Amino acid sequence: MGLTATKTKTAARRDVAKSRGGRPTKNAAIERDQRLIEVATRLFLDRGFDATSLDAVAEAARVSKPTVYSRYGDKRGLFAAVLRREISRWLAPLSAAAETQLGSPSDISVEQRLVEIGREMLTFTCGPDAVAFSRMMTSQAINFPDIAKLGKEEGWLKAVATTARFFDHLVAQGALDVEDTTITAEVFLDVVVGHTHRLATFGTAMEIKAAEKRMRAAIKLFLAGALGPADRVREAAKGTSRRRPSR
Repeated sequence: MGLTATKTKTAARRDVAKSRGGRPTKNAAIERDQRLIEVATRLFLDRGFDATSLDAVAEAARVSKPTVYSRYGDKRGLFAAVLRREISRWLAPLSAAAETQLGSPSDISVEQRLVEIGREMLTFTCGPDAVAFSRMMTSQAINFPDIAKLGKEEGWLKAVATTARFFDHLVAQGALDVEDTTITAEVFLDVVVGHTHRLATFGTAMEIKAAEKRMRAAIKLFLAGALGPADRVREAAKGTSRRRPSR
């Protein structure tokens, strides 16, 4: 009896380092939260949303159940915290790629800059973890609209804003001529990686070579526009037609 009580007290002390007032120290609380999120991320990826319980997370993270419930409220709150952290990880390469291209030499073409950004986007949006979380978010969106809202605000809108800032720079350089860089960014993201990401989410992922080939073709179309080169635009305005080349 005494031995069991001693073990229980020892396990409780291992939970987190406590301050003199009995509350976790700031560093210990941060370490505990990081461990919780890491463990929850792994369990959500391995088991899916429905099969992951807060009790399982608490046991795997070696923290008390009341700690998990008081910190996140319920499983939806924990999943939102995990999703927020994962989205920030996915956006980091996009921001880094955009910053790199902003500082690239002026002799590098706009097309090549967009290809480099598109390649980074393919890597992180079509990776297995991103796809798994996309599936979970989609499946839970009807029951928990706030999760879908979080995905939109923290993920899609921030990706659009980052890309729009890059286009603002290109417009200022005279490299692009567009009126609304936000709409331009939305179109760019959708045509360059949207289709490939959707296929991966549905379990029919493209091979990386095929995905990059499609990405390059989408960027060419994005830059040229549906009407194509300027001479073709003039011909269209005059009502003349050009025969398509045979395939």
